[in-house]
Amino acid sequence: MVAISGSSALSSPSPKYRPDVDGLRAIAVMLVLNFHAFPDAAPGGFVGVDVFFVISGFLITGIVARELELGRFSLIEFYNRRVRRIFPALIVVLCATLVLGWLWMLPQDLAQLGSDTFASAAFLANIALLLQSGYFDVESAKKPLLHLWSLGIEEQFYLFWPLLLILAFRLRKSILAVIALFGIASFALNVVLIGSNPVAVFYLPFTRVFELLAGAALACGWNKVGHSVKASDWRAWIGVALIAASVVMLDSHRAFPGWWAVLPVAGSALLLSAPAAWVNRAVLASRPLVWIGLISYPLYLWHWPLLVFAGMVKFAPLTLPERELILLASMVLAWVTYRLVETPIRFGTPSRRKMFGLGAGIAMIAAAGFAVVWGRGFDDRLPPEIRAMANVTTESFKWRFHECLLDLSRETTFADSCVERDRRPLVLTWGDSTAGALLPGLRKAQEARNFGIAQLTSSSCIPALNADIPGNPNCRAMNDKVFSLVRQIDPDIVLLHGTWEKHLDNVAETVVALKKETNARVVVLGGVPAWKRGLPSEVLRYFMLHRALIPERSPSASPPTAYDAVMRARLGPLGAEFISASDILCNAEGCLTRIGDAAGDLTASDQVHLTEKASVFLIESIIDRLLGGEASAGKGR
Repeated sequence: MVAISGSSALSSPSPKYRPDVDGLRAIAVMLVLNFHAFPDAAPGGFVGVDVFFVISGFLITGIVARELELGRFSLIEFYNRRVRRIFPALIVVLCATLVLGWLWMLPQDLAQLGSDTFASAAFLANIALLLQSGYFDVESAKKPLLHLWSLGIEEQFYLFWPLLLILAFRLRKSILAVIALFGIASFALNVVLIGSNPVAVFYLPFTRVFELLAGAALACGWNKVGHSVKASDWRAWIGVALIAASVVMLDSHRAFPGWWAVLPVAGSALLLSAPAAWVNRAVLASRPLVWIGLISYPLYLWHWPLLVFAGMVKFAPLTLPERELILLASMVLAWVTYRLVETPIRFGTPSRRKMFGLGAGIAMIAAAGFAVVWGRGFDDRLPPEIRAMANVTTESFKWRFHECLLDLSRETTFADSCVERDRRPLVLTWGDSTAGALLPGLRKAQEARNFGIAQLTSSSCIPALNADIPGNPNCRAMNDKVFSLVRQIDPDIVLLHGTWEKHLDNVAETVVALKKETNARVVVLGGVPAWKRGLPSEVLRYFMLHRALIPERSPSASPPTAYDAVMRARLGPLGAEFISASDILCNAEGCLTRIGDAAGDLTASDQVHLTEKASVFLIESIIDRLLGGEASAGKGR
């Protein structure tokens, strides 16, 4: 028991319950839910988390401040309350997520979920996600526990902030000055680092704590805030405007938090400072918003895993009605969790036994997560043939990654071995990583035909001159470099291949430039079929639904048939020869899933990259047309 008495400069808010705070919680959680379910409608809805942070800093600091002033603050009881508030719903959701992962995840994905579960139970979700990827990228959107990064930051705040308040109180220092010192330092660090390391700024507590401290500053400066209705109305409307502006102006492409965080943080603080305002009394304190605010915590916990697993089970983008139904299901589960789990534990008779029981429960969840990692996703839960196919990996080393398939974020020079200068005819492959995946097939074809290979490929960089590729700012310069190398190498055949989604005009420009500047035949190979969530996942899905091996052909892939027709019509008159990969890999029954029944016979290792077997199959199907009689058959290498 840490009982502290004595005077201080703290001025904490009234302990009276404020329904408008629950209403603001409702606004925060609805912003996040709408961002996750309808990102185009609410591009800046992720600022709901920032609203949560301000509320948490306001309430927690107010509670600790009041109890310190009254001389009855207990650190153990504080943590007891936090445990009873956070752990019950979290334990339920983590258990449910692990069960769903067991049923619907590939072994490697389940192992990753186990790691994320362990980190979430250990209050380190934000750190674990920082080490993996960013919040807005595609891979992160497939992580069922992605949203718990914010809970990690709050938990870390709860661990250390009361200790600092106790120290300041004992030393009779101005708490507001301490808050200002740490808050300004945190905000400055956020602004300085946002340009060079935005992912770290997003996830680290040091660069986020200023948001919680904004609420803390309000809690400690409460008696200095004007509480007249007129002043409160002004502050409330400005607060609404700032939060609304952040939702409209921000999106996932902005470097956030940075300076932009001022909008939702200041807006939240202004609303919290104005309980007498009409907005707070009539809107935020309304019964529907208060009800949503009461279940906001379990609602936040449930919604994202349900969205992720629904997409995983469907193996296709969710429709608008489906996303609406998932949010409705989230609200039902949140209410059930609040009534049957949260309320009895949180508001029942407090006891150390509850705290230790919940602590044991979260420890068991952490142990379960560790066991899943240690068991490598328990791949023995699947039949051997399904397990082998579902665990097919992308063998990029066979594509000469970092040698002739460059990562443009750190590499700009091809190795000398990328061009077989002493062999003719010379086939130069120019494209992205899907072009790199053709190399095993080309190598196999060399065993029966005499031709050379030049490979100038770059990850996520289609062969399209003067095209700006989203997410790859170095692609344009690399394509210019490759074009210069093509003129120097003087190949007999240039094979263009990539994930052709857009930039047809730029591809046409590339064909024209090649025909003008070289004597090479230009062959454009159309895109390969795209498996919505990866072919290994399709294998698992089919087994879960039918308890059988996926058929040799499946309609689950998206062949670029229509785009092939457009490319053929556009590029043919310019002198390019077009070959459709989807005509070879797909027919009316669907696209090839495997070539044979062995584990290594799967045609794709993810969404679009061909396996070695499929690469050999595709190249063998087109090699004679590709070489156009320029290579003598049967001469070997």
